[in-house]
Amino acid sequence: MFKKFSSEDVSSQNQVKASVQRKIRQSIAEEYPGLEPVLDDLLPKKAPLIVVKCQNHLNLVLVNSVPLFFNIRDGPYMPTLRLLHQYPNIMKKFQVDRGAIKFVLAGANIMCPGLTSPGGALDDEVEAETPVAIMAEGKQHALAIGFTKMSAKDIKAINKGIGVDNMHYLNDGLWKMEKLE
Repeated sequence: MFKKFSSEDVSSQNQVKASVQRKIRQSIAEEYPGLEPVLDDLLPKKAPLIVVKCQNHLNLVLVNSVPLFFNIRDGPYMPTLRLLHQYPNIMKKFQVDRGAIKFVLAGANIMCPGLTSPGGALDDEVEAETPVAIMAEGKQHALAIGFTKMSAKDIKAINKGIGVDNMHYLNDGLWKMEKLE
């Protein structure tokens, strides 16, 4: 998704109205209840919230020109990895085994066997089409953010094909873009 992402992919930047800002805050609060105590610090009511529209129906939510969340079309908002590293417990987690790490960091989708092998781990309550943090075996921080293709139960049962779409990973274009001017 963000493999070759740069500021040239930006179509438009707009400061949103207060009503739109409230809607974005509300949907983020519903999606990530763990962020509730710090939501006012992350998305201050008085600070201008900027929505950046990019190619491929991608939207970035910026506060003080720092990307905090992104979504595709009208899908759920997903935090950037920098934000996830600050607040690691806001998302459900899947863990890949050591063999999958280099592929995930190259932008590959997460295959079912990488999650079900001895080094992998799944959160059983995760349904299909849910944003998840992808952790690495033996590492502390998330290495990617993905969008599940099937539920955790199906991933265990089927154990074939793509389990999670890789949306944003360490060292991709969005990771390198600390600020958007």
